[in-house]
Amino acid sequence: MLIDALILAGGRSSRLDSVAKARLRYEGHTLLERTVAAVSSLRNAVVVGDVTEQALPPGLLVTLEDPPFGGPAAGIGAGLASLAAADPTASDYTIVLACDMPNIGAAVPLLLSALADGDGKHAANRADEDAIGDGLIAVDSEHRLQPLAAAYRTGALRRAVARQRGAGSLSGLSVFQLIRELRLREIAVPGEATSDIDTWTDADRWGIGRPPLGTT
Repeated sequence: MLIDALILAGGRSSRLDSVAKARLRYEGHTLLERTVAAVSSLRNAVVVGDVTEQALPPGLLVTLEDPPFGGPAAGIGAGLASLAAADPTASDYTIVLACDMPNIGAAVPLLLSALADGDGKHAANRADEDAIGDGLIAVDSEHRLQPLAAAYRTGALRRAVARQRGAGSLSGLSVFQLIRELRLREIAVPGEATSDIDTWTDADRWGIGRPPLGTT
């Protein structure tokens, strides 16, 4: 089973005074570093966003949304294109993550385990198309779906992107709108695993302060 990762690290961070979420540090590492580490065992990974200021592992792909600041759906489209250009062998699944979840490392193993279990059931019974459907989506302890903590069948996600481009544009589109026709199986994860940082109040709850000027 081939699995790639797509990490969204774009956006204006307007509620964080334009401080890039990817640069925020938690337990000695930036949020981007923690997210990249969570998917380090996967085949290929791409970061979508302007992260040139950060030191990243060799082999990690980096691209930008098209158009710039076009939103998460546009970021997914750009990330899929970058992964396809880097490796013509399509993955079975693409794990899509936001870079602003400090404890996302607790959710990724649950998604991978469910993929392995579901793929095994599907292999044993090819008629069982509902073993995974079009992918897996994390649901937190408050029963909120987390489309940026999910594992999508790569082909299904590519078709969703192509369908939306055919209907107009990915710019400004929400991820929920992009994936609205996909059949996704819910995977329960600890609430803290997908708790994100949108404001300085959120950051304070994690003990995250403003990064010093000139640091990454």
